[in-house]
Amino acid sequence: MTKPIKTGRRYETTGLVEGQYHPRSHGRVLRNLLGITRKRDMNRTELAEQLRAMTELVDRYDRDHRFTADDICEIHRIWLGPVYAWAGKYRKVNLTKGGFPFAAAGHIPRLMAEFEKTTLASYTPCRSASIEAIIRALAVVHTELVIIHPFREGNGRVARMLASLMSLQAELPALDFGGVRAWKRQEYFAAVQAGVGRDYRPMERIFTSVIRRTSRKRT
Repeated sequence: MTKPIKTGRRYETTGLVEGQYHPRSHGRVLRNLLGITRKRDMNRTELAEQLRAMTELVDRYDRDHRFTADDICEIHRIWLGPVYAWAGKYRKVNLTKGGFPFAAAGHIPRLMAEFEKTTLASYTPCRSASIEAIIRALAVVHTELVIIHPFREGNGRVARMLASLMSLQAELPALDFGGVRAWKRQEYFAAVQAGVGRDYRPMERIFTSVIRRTSRKRT
C-alpha cells in the first residue's frame, strides 16, 4: 500500500472566511467534523483515513478505468469525507506555498475540465508496455494535478494516491513515497515548479526513484 509522507509548511491563503481554522487549534488545524484541535492528532487521523481510502479505491478502479475530474473529487471525498465538510469540493480560496502561487480558485473548474480532456484522457488507463512511458505518464499527471491544487488540503496526497492507482493499472505495486523526505522534498517542489514550463524530466527522475524504492522493498 502507498506510504504517505508528512505535510510540510502550512499554506498561505487569501480570501479565508472566519472560522476556517478550528477553535482552540491556534491556527494549526483546519475546522473539521471531529473536533480535532492538535496537529499531531490530525496527522494521525488523516493517515488512518488515507490507508482506509486506498483499500476502497483499489477495489473501485480497475486497470481499464480512464480517470476523470469527478474521480479526483471522489478520491478526495472518500479519503477526507469523515474529517472535513468540504472534502471532494474544489477550494474557494487562493493558495501559495513558499512564494509559489497555485492556480487561482476561480479557474479551478475550467482547469480540471481541461486536465480531464487532455492529460487524464491521454495517460489513463496507464497500461503502456514501456516503463519509460509509464514513468512519463505518472510524472505528467502528478505534476499537472499538483499545479492546479484543486482542494483546500491534501492535494499532494491525492496526487500520490492517483499515482498509486495508475501504477496498479500498469501492473506495478502501489508506490511507496516514503523516500520523499527532508532535502528530497525540496527536489520534489522544484520538480513541480519545473512542470509549470512543461518540463517533466525532474518529476520523471523522482518517479524513477520511487519505483526503484518500491521494488527494493518488495524483494
